[in-house]
Amino acid sequence: MALITHLSSPLLLPRYLHHPYLNPKPNLTLSFRNSRIRAVGGGDMLGDFGARDPFPAEVESRFAEKVLGNGNTEHKILIPSISALSLSQQQCAPLSPFQPPMSTDEVQKLLKKVVGWRLLDEEGGLKLQCLWKLRDFKCGVELINRIYEVAEAAGHYPNLHLEQPNQVRAELWTASIGGLSINDFIVAAKIDEIKTSDLVPRKRIWA
Repeated sequence: MALITHLSSPLLLPRYLHHPYLNPKPNLTLSFRNSRIRAVGGGDMLGDFGARDPFPAEVESRFAEKVLGNGNTEHKILIPSISALSLSQQQCAPLSPFQPPMSTDEVQKLLKKVVGWRLLDEEGGLKLQCLWKLRDFKCGVELINRIYEVAEAAGHYPNLHLEQPNQVRAELWTASIGGLSINDFIVAAKIDEIKTSDLVPRKRIWA
């Protein structure tokens, strides 16, 4: 009998289990047999996890009969694929100029995962746009610098506009394919994580 467990975050292993054979394997299998746990990466046995034998009191309580599974149950932990990661954790990838832009349905699904961005439907194709109202012109310059650092690290750049008196406008699209690609949403999600609390207008507090 096999029990499949899905994890929403990467599996944290003890330091001694960071074996060179573990990293390339997409799946890690944990086999519970005879009160021991063994890890299997593909066809390689990676050793014991160091599970202890039950205490006498635990044996007397027959705790093993109250849990799901039996002595030969295999528990498989599936390591999350790239699609399970949030957009901001993903990296931009080179695109073929022959790749078609994302469809409107695909765009609408991803639009829910980025905050503050709206969809523009222009003659040149679909674009993402975001506006920021800042405290003053200097804060606008600072925000553009922060966005530039994110875009530089990602290798995918938005069009940035500093508009009087205190507004920044960013637009994202992939010109080489004439529309939106996953790279645009990845960069939008990374831009969403930029700190702006020190740049926006201060709220007045009335006594």
